[in-house]
Amino acid sequence: MSATYPMDMVRGRLTVQTENSPYQYRGMFHALSTVLREEGPRALYKGWFPSVIGVIPYVGLNFSVYESLKDWLVKSRPFGLVEGEDLGVVTKLACGAAAGTVGQTVAYPLDVIRRRMQMVGWKDASSVITGDGRSKAPLHYSGMVDAFRQTVRNEGFGALYRGLVPNSVKVVPSIAIAFVTYEVLKDLLDVQLRIKD
Repeated sequence: MSATYPMDMVRGRLTVQTENSPYQYRGMFHALSTVLREEGPRALYKGWFPSVIGVIPYVGLNFSVYESLKDWLVKSRPFGLVEGEDLGVVTKLACGAAAGTVGQTVAYPLDVIRRRMQMVGWKDASSVITGDGRSKAPLHYSGMVDAFRQTVRNEGFGALYRGLVPNSVKVVPSIAIAFVTYEVLKDLLDVQLRIKD
C-alpha cells in the first residue's frame, strides 16, 4: 500500500479537477512531477495515515459481519435459506453485500478525510473542494483530526459521507463476489477455518 500510495494521491487529484479548475494536470506523469516540484516528496503521502487506519475497521468489519451472518443463518435457518448444512451462492452473495455495506459505511469518513488531505498543498484545492471554480482560500489541515474537525464544522457531519452511494455501488458487489470466491476456493482446497467459540 505504501509503495503505490503516491499513484492514489495523483489519481485523487486528477479525478477531482474539472474544466472549471484554475489549474489543470495534463496527465498522471505531469501531476506527479508537478506535485514533486511544487510541494515536495512528502506531498505524495498526504492522507496516508487515515488510509492505513481505515483499513482496520473496513477489513475487520467485513469479515466479522460476513462470518456472523453466515453462522446466524445456518443456526436459525430463516426463510429456508440454508441448503442442508451449507448456504447457497446467492445467500453468500447477500451476506457479502451486507458485510461490504457495513464495513464501507463505518470506514468511509476516513476515506473522505484521506481524499481531502491529499488536496492540501495544491494551490487551487479549495476551489475544487467547494466546487465553485473561484475560491482562492488556501486549504490547510494540521493533521487527520484537524481535517475531521474542519470538515464537520464547515460543512456538517454529512460531508463525511459525501459520495458514499456511488462508492458503495462499486464496493458492495465487489466485496460480495470476493467473499463467494473466498468460499469457493476454501471448498476447492478443502480448507477448514473455524474460530473456537
